[in-house]
Amino acid sequence: MVKKNEDLNFEKTLEELENIVNLLESGDLSLEESLKSFEKGINLTRKCQEHLSKAELRVQKLIDEKGDTKTDPLKDA
Repeated sequence: MVKKNEDLNFEKTLEELENIVNLLESGDLSLEESLKSFEKGINLTRKCQEHLSKAELRVQKLIDEKGDTKTDPLKDA
């Protein structure tokens, strides 16, 4: 089994999320198991988003310190 969500890096979190998606897509789970897996998947998705947000902030900070490049936040499509 994988560590608690808080202890996972981005790659491990994404890997665990992909495993859950595959399991849900297989159709082999009961309704209750599917709901529990879905809930875990949502939590992992949020964790991935946190990792990506932190990485984006680090990149923006590095660019701002250098002063050569201006970053504009991406707009939702």
